[in-house]
Amino acid sequence: MKDHFTPTFGKFENPILTADGQTRATVELSKPETLWFNTGTLCNIECANCYIESSPTNDALIYLTASEVRSYLKQLSERSWPVTEIAFTGGEPFMNPDILVMLEDCLKRGFKVLVLTNAMRPMQRDRIKKQLVKLNETHPNQLTLRVSLDHHEATIHDKERGKGSFEVTREGLLWLRDNQISTAVAGRVSFFETESEARKGFAKLFETNNLSVDAYDAAQTVLFPEMDINVDVPEITTACWGILDKSPQDVMCSSSRMVVKRKGAARPVVLACTLIAFEKEFEMGETLEDAERPVSLNHPHCAKFCVLGGASCTG
Repeated sequence: MKDHFTPTFGKFENPILTADGQTRATVELSKPETLWFNTGTLCNIECANCYIESSPTNDALIYLTASEVRSYLKQLSERSWPVTEIAFTGGEPFMNPDILVMLEDCLKRGFKVLVLTNAMRPMQRDRIKKQLVKLNETHPNQLTLRVSLDHHEATIHDKERGKGSFEVTREGLLWLRDNQISTAVAGRVSFFETESEARKGFAKLFETNNLSVDAYDAAQTVLFPEMDINVDVPEITTACWGILDKSPQDVMCSSSRMVVKRKGAARPVVLACTLIAFEKEFEMGETLEDAERPVSLNHPHCAKFCVLGGASCTG
């Protein structure tokens, strides 16, 4: 007769067991492909539903420096991680004073480089634009900017990011187009429309603005599910892989890690996930060697966003 399990903890509280006593799923770093750097949580705007709470005043994650990024690039070589892509997120990466040096360091080493940006005023500064053109010409086919455009309709986008923000971002997209810098778009699947409807709307927007972004290519137009932390989601057990016909290798933490620097900290740390920036449980240590251990899927985002939602920040 099976023993009755009496839980002493709630959902997403125990890294080894789920609340009903089953073995929690874990994910090995089986195919490291992307190393992320969070350049800092400061941003030129404050979005209504920003998962990392970026704003003009939030410096909970402070600016990384070029020398700190170089240290991790060196570790990549020392640890023989087969990483092909370096990605930068924020906040708004183009507010970081060292961003251009960071980009050049990565491009010179032959990495593909992805920058997540809102393409607004920080990117549109003359000094930034001049250097982006130069980097793109010097390192062709290596640099991509993924522009955040929450919705294909200006009124809905502006409700999230502030009045007039859609038009400023559109100006940035047109500048990237005119300077032949590879561009992708990151949007959201809103609660009131399907992914198919969203892609159709983006396709119309891209055609109207003569943008060479494929709305039906998931790597060029990345559509994220809404991230409502209050929605109840199931915990992911080891049995779920078979039930869902999924592999741990489908989950983002099998292929990536993110480096951040917390306010007041002497050194950066490596996190298991780009989406879970503040929970200490997902802090793996200061080095890439520390970050080679498995990740326990002990957060609602693991279920809703990655396993059940099937999303990936890399695309």
